[in-house]
Amino acid sequence: MNQDLITEIRNKVDIVDIISERIPLVAKGKNFFGVCPFHEDTNPSMSVSREKQIFRCFSCGASGNVFTFLMDYDHKSFKEVLKDLGSRVGVNTSSISVNNVSTKYDKLYEAYNISEKYYQNNLNSKEGRLAREYLYKRKLDEDVIKEFGVGLSLDNRDNLVKLLQNKKYDLATLNQIGLAIDDHDTYMNRIMFPLHDTYGKIVGFSGRIYKTEDKSNGKYVNTKETIIFKKGSCLYHYHIAKDVCRTTKSVIVMEGFMDVIRASTIGIRNTVALMGTALTTEQIKLLKRLSNNIILCLDGDNPGKEAALKNGKLLLDEGLEVKIALLPNPDDPDTYIINNGKEKFISLISSAVNYSDYKIEKLKENVNFNSEEDLSKYINNVLEETVKIDDEIRVEIILKKLAKDYNIGYNTLEKRFNALKAEKPLKETVKVEIKHPRNKRKDKYIQAMEQIIYFMVNNNDWVIESVANENIIYPTNNERLLTSEIIYYYKKNRGFSLADFYTYLQDKPDLLNFLNEIINSNYIEKVEKKDLFTYFKVLKDYSKTKQIERLEEKLKKENNPDIQAEIAEQIRKLKLGE
Repeated sequence: MNQDLITEIRNKVDIVDIISERIPLVAKGKNFFGVCPFHEDTNPSMSVSREKQIFRCFSCGASGNVFTFLMDYDHKSFKEVLKDLGSRVGVNTSSISVNNVSTKYDKLYEAYNISEKYYQNNLNSKEGRLAREYLYKRKLDEDVIKEFGVGLSLDNRDNLVKLLQNKKYDLATLNQIGLAIDDHDTYMNRIMFPLHDTYGKIVGFSGRIYKTEDKSNGKYVNTKETIIFKKGSCLYHYHIAKDVCRTTKSVIVMEGFMDVIRASTIGIRNTVALMGTALTTEQIKLLKRLSNNIILCLDGDNPGKEAALKNGKLLLDEGLEVKIALLPNPDDPDTYIINNGKEKFISLISSAVNYSDYKIEKLKENVNFNSEEDLSKYINNVLEETVKIDDEIRVEIILKKLAKDYNIGYNTLEKRFNALKAEKPLKETVKVEIKHPRNKRKDKYIQAMEQIIYFMVNNNDWVIESVANENIIYPTNNERLLTSEIIYYYKKNRGFSLADFYTYLQDKPDLLNFLNEIINSNYIEKVEKKDLFTYFKVLKDYSKTKQIERLEEKLKKENNPDIQAEIAEQIRKLKLGE
């Protein structure tokens, strides 16, 4: 593949921009930090360097350049990533051919694509008239229906099953992936909403009743969990919201599909809907990829308010900034937008309150303020919630308001607040565990060589030239091969770029893994000439030690006294450093 083309594309993109479009990054010093998407991460342990154009996770050891990140994050091949980035920066990549890689799930995804088209055709048919009228009454026009892939399942028991069987799908597979129950269609007489995974592939459906008499099996029926659909790992509209959240820097979480669709009609698209009312661990991880700023806009009824409390706490515990957009009872976002319009809804989102303020307001419910016992319990509950707030100004505002509203001395409240704060367990500092701290278990010669390689890839020209001119005996073959590749790359390209070197090693996975081990070890980064030559001296000692070992082995096997004397003299001189 054309290395110049690869380098041109890599030079035209900024790794910080690319990664920040996928996960939130925060600037700290000269680097940027975020939650690593490649392992169970609750503390920002991934560092992204704009200067070096590489990323590195101090916890799981993941590291590389912009291509490596996108290949792992988007599950794409190197060529696919190259073409995507080339298109983005205006570089012609027509010379790069991408072969479609098939997976064992392709046939299952295709079954859902066929089903979506089938349902859409039904909606546009003569039999779909009532369903279309229902959607129009819900103020969904043709464009919205088409955009969200809305369709219709008919009351024919086996139309979809027969269609898929004609396309070589067996009943066992259709039952397994939730499109059939025994020998008939899973869905009948329902408006169908396709459900997508995070990459935009259809993995399930949600069917909604639209005839008033069809209430026997619930308002919504969702696809059962299958090998490609895990309800707790999906968020409706995520595949669209993930691109929009790059610019909005926030994500709005709603309860239902119609809420998200309605918001989209007024241009608000940084929205996702829950598959149920409670957030799962996997869904929280997905939200963390979108933004640190979460706005919960759940239904205004009591279950919706309770869900806001529970989900807000879960998000807050994960270190996210959480706000609550308060809808009046019994509105949901869909009905609120229809009844009040775009501007009112935007204003409602803009005026979303901090989770702690929402929780404090909720604590007032069912409190008898004429009862000293109830009042005392309420104030203590408010103070316990206030302890969780890091903003000192907000804390003072809350304490002063409590003092004024309930005629309690500010000093009394402050004293109680400080006592509760003292009881609060200190937030444990997450210890970053290096995946490859193997230099602690290696002998001094291997450590010295790996430190030299670390200098080579971080300090470049003069270090590489010094190593190339030094007659080094390498402790292991990996170190010899990697050093040779660095020197060769440097001479061929008249310079060294670690970001581009990652790409150069793309077809040498063993050396790439070895490079990552060294980069993710706790070696010293800055080097002066005296330091480098200290490590050279260690390797010369290694060379001498190996020579002595060989000579001693040779001496054991030699029977000629004269030759024995010569070998012994060589050993003596080596040990004396002559």
